[in-house]
Amino acid sequence: MNLHQFRFLQEAVRRNLNLTEAAKALHTSQPGVSKAIIELEEELGIEIFARHGKRLKRVTEPGQHVLKSIEIIMREVGNLKRIGEQFSAQDSGTLSVATTHTQARYVLPGPVAKLREAYPKVNICLHQGTPDQVARMLIDEVAEIGMATEALTNYSELVTLPCYEWQHVLVFPLAHPLARKEHLTLEDIAAEPLITYHPSFTGRTKIDLAFAHRSLTPRIAMEAIDSDVIKTYVRLGLGVGIVAEMAVRDDTNSDLVVRPAGQLFGINVARVAFKRGAYLRHFVLKFAEFLSDRLDRNLVAKAMSGHADEFEL
Repeated sequence: MNLHQFRFLQEAVRRNLNLTEAAKALHTSQPGVSKAIIELEEELGIEIFARHGKRLKRVTEPGQHVLKSIEIIMREVGNLKRIGEQFSAQDSGTLSVATTHTQARYVLPGPVAKLREAYPKVNICLHQGTPDQVARMLIDEVAEIGMATEALTNYSELVTLPCYEWQHVLVFPLAHPLARKEHLTLEDIAAEPLITYHPSFTGRTKIDLAFAHRSLTPRIAMEAIDSDVIKTYVRLGLGVGIVAEMAVRDDTNSDLVVRPAGQLFGINVARVAFKRGAYLRHFVLKFAEFLSDRLDRNLVAKAMSGHADEFEL
């Protein structure tokens, strides 16, 4: 058995047992992938896949155990590579970060700049996506560190740690009637056309739950994933915006009224995540420290060893 067989097997499962797609992803031939899997099955003396003719239909019970072992092996192979890179390259290489648009736009510039100053030989690659895509990029080892508010805790393959707390804010033009009201309620806001995030982004779940608990149906006039887009349409008078406080923290433009809304929608927690069992290079740990003064390499190391639940905010 060899690593090529393991990669072929993993990719076949990743591509829903479509060997043609697996071969394309691996830049090889479909017969080559099929032959490698059959040879591994013959060597192990089991069927990893149940077949209908030449087509793979499902993973067998022994195949499930094989896949779990292969996942551990391939993870440790990746760790060996990172160990070699760390001690041979003297803190150079590439840090891949998976995150959402809001984090990349408003939170990460400072930590990225600090890391570049501390490790000038390290290149940084930002991958943006939905929270679920961030989680998947970590699991698939496309990225070493991820950051998002939603979804990350839903994956047992990840170790997650709280990074910082934040709240939503309301934004509307200076001339808007709500600008003259001192204490805003959910009823006030529900009566207005609202411009806010897509349901899978930036704490939108908290917004929906707050209205639902009061049996209110908000008028969602527009959804977006970009806070700047939301603010643009608020300026056009199309509705009241609900955005993350990070999106207005450095906004020097005085044409919008900004009101804290934590008392209405609750507090959100942004989390940092790593793949469970992964070896983290020095500059990955340093980047985590730059993300939050609550994080340090000893805390991250303890969490990676199985004590992440001890570090909730």
